[in-house]
Amino acid sequence: MLSYAEAARLVREHAASLSQQIRAAEAVDLLGSLGRTLAAPVIADRDQPPFPRSTRDGFACRAADLASPLLVVGQLRAGEVWSGPELQPGQAIEIMTGAPVPSGADCILMIEHAAVDGPRIRTERKLDPGENIIAAGSEARMGATLIPAGTRIGAQHIAAAAACGCAELQVYTRPRVAILATGDELVAIDAVPLIHQIRNSNSYSTAAQILAHGGQPVLFPIVRDDLPTMEDAIERALDSDLLILSGGVSMGKYDFVEQALLNLRAEFFFTGVRIQPGRPAVFGRLPSTSGHRYFFGLPGNPVSTLVTFALFATPLLAGLSGQPVSAMSPRFAEAHLATDLKGKPGLTRFLPAHLESDASRALVNPIPWQGSGDQTAAAQTNCFLVVPEESGDLSTGNRVSILLL
Repeated sequence: MLSYAEAARLVREHAASLSQQIRAAEAVDLLGSLGRTLAAPVIADRDQPPFPRSTRDGFACRAADLASPLLVVGQLRAGEVWSGPELQPGQAIEIMTGAPVPSGADCILMIEHAAVDGPRIRTERKLDPGENIIAAGSEARMGATLIPAGTRIGAQHIAAAAACGCAELQVYTRPRVAILATGDELVAIDAVPLIHQIRNSNSYSTAAQILAHGGQPVLFPIVRDDLPTMEDAIERALDSDLLILSGGVSMGKYDFVEQALLNLRAEFFFTGVRIQPGRPAVFGRLPSTSGHRYFFGLPGNPVSTLVTFALFATPLLAGLSGQPVSAMSPRFAEAHLATDLKGKPGLTRFLPAHLESDASRALVNPIPWQGSGDQTAAAQTNCFLVVPEESGDLSTGNRVSILLL
């Protein structure tokens, strides 16, 4: 039974080793790369910007000339190149944001700082050479790496790749993640459950988390609480890159997951973590024909499954996707507590919560819940409030950590 910090460090170490392995790549169209991991860097195909660029609407001129009125000799819009003679002392050219700065000008006087008097302008401002101009190549030189391999592609990377003319990107193939939900009480989501049965929601919440983190979920049929059946199901899932089992990891008479894994010669790294929810979580690896396969045995209660996947499976999934350690989830942030909260030392708690934020402050409110089976509470969350293992009572306004979803 490890602390959360010990278990997280252990998972991260294994994830880091996976991120160094050679993996297959494929070419996908630019928008199809969103959320995928870049396999080959994006290289600047020309200087950025390719010309000295005006950052303001105003007048291109010489900084040394601003003490006297300037004669406006033309206008330049974005997308145009100045075709007239080189700017002479005492002259200015009206220019729009994004336009190439004409030869002879060394600054841009903002339009709101200029007094216009017919064909002339004047100002009381003093500018330095280069002010309101982005120099050619100052953002990146041709041949520079703009996006390194291992980056998980977001909208900002799509924009940078598009600016380099990349209609396709090389990305690593998605890790295949086998999902095995266990339990005699489970039925398919399209079934009408009897009073003692529940629909198999865990397979779908786990699949959604896998998709959100760049993996390819592989849903297996529900696994019944029978040791030979469970062993067979696990063996059939070994052609995936990662196995996620939910349920059957507690101490009940029919919790066979750990025994089935042991019978298949599993190596366990931990078999419990001092957290709430998710204390019985299991992490290890199994031998297979192509090396070994990592697995997580997650508690079957839906909130426990959500939390433990976010805490432990996401870093390993990032490693399998080729992401560097620095980019690996889970993601935490800080907020101010919106209400008093009773402490419960001995466990790191991850409580369903709702984060409200604006530009000045982030407030987090715990959501009342009935334990780790409360899907109604889970559906109202957008984060989990983190209460450290050693924490006592917390007061309104305290700074606290939150686990982002």
